Amino acid sequence: MNNPIISINNLHISYNENVILKNINLNINKGDFIYFIGETGSGKSSLLKSLYKGVDISEGTISVGEFNLNTIKKNKIAYLRRELGIIFQDFQLLSDRNIYKNLDFVLRSTGWKDKHKIKNRIIEVLETVHLTNVEKKMPYELSGGEQQRVSIARALLNHPKIILADEPTGNLDPEKSNSIIETMKEINLNGTTVVIATHDYSIIKTFPSTTYQFENKEIKEVAIS
Repeated sequence: MNNPIISINNLHISYNENVILKNINLNINKGDFIYFIGETGSGKSSLLKSLYKGVDISEGTISVGEFNLNTIKKNKIAYLRRELGIIFQDFQLLSDRNIYKNLDFVLRSTGWKDKHKIKNRIIEVLETVHLTNVEKKMPYELSGGEQQRVSIARALLNHPKIILADEPTGNLDPEKSNSIIETMKEINLNGTTVVIATHDYSIIKTFPSTTYQFENKEIKEVAIS
């Protein structure tokens, strides 16, 4: 029996007494590739945020890897987030510096100091997402698909055990969307757990995997055909 890498039990999330999710129970194992699907506002993003302490939980328990999110101390949240690679729809690249310096900033802010190790890791993650010769370019010089690849590379920098992606293809055309999911599948094949929140049914049809539908404040596993 696998020990889940993410375990959610009887979870409730509310904002200002407005119930977003109720009675959520979900186990995700190491190496799983999971989709969260549902309309905007159905709670997908809230559940992802709860996994990195981006929102407070009203009731229930969450554990992520070795961390119990109900009892985690504030000074340990940074350690939790180092085990996670988080990818956003809007890329969130720093517009005032080139791609190399975007990635260098993340590594230095998470404790990396050796210039050679930093350089090697940046080259390595860019190769992983099939980007070469972009280090000196500014974010605005890249296409949307390329910027999203950089954000995936950034998420991989600290060898995360889990990738959490919130609408990673939301701003991309179908061809670029498929390319991004292909890259995530490759990352998953190397053992990284991947959780993608999306409302794009076409990528699930093209790259089928375990899918949870968010509806009426609850979730259920569904087959997309």
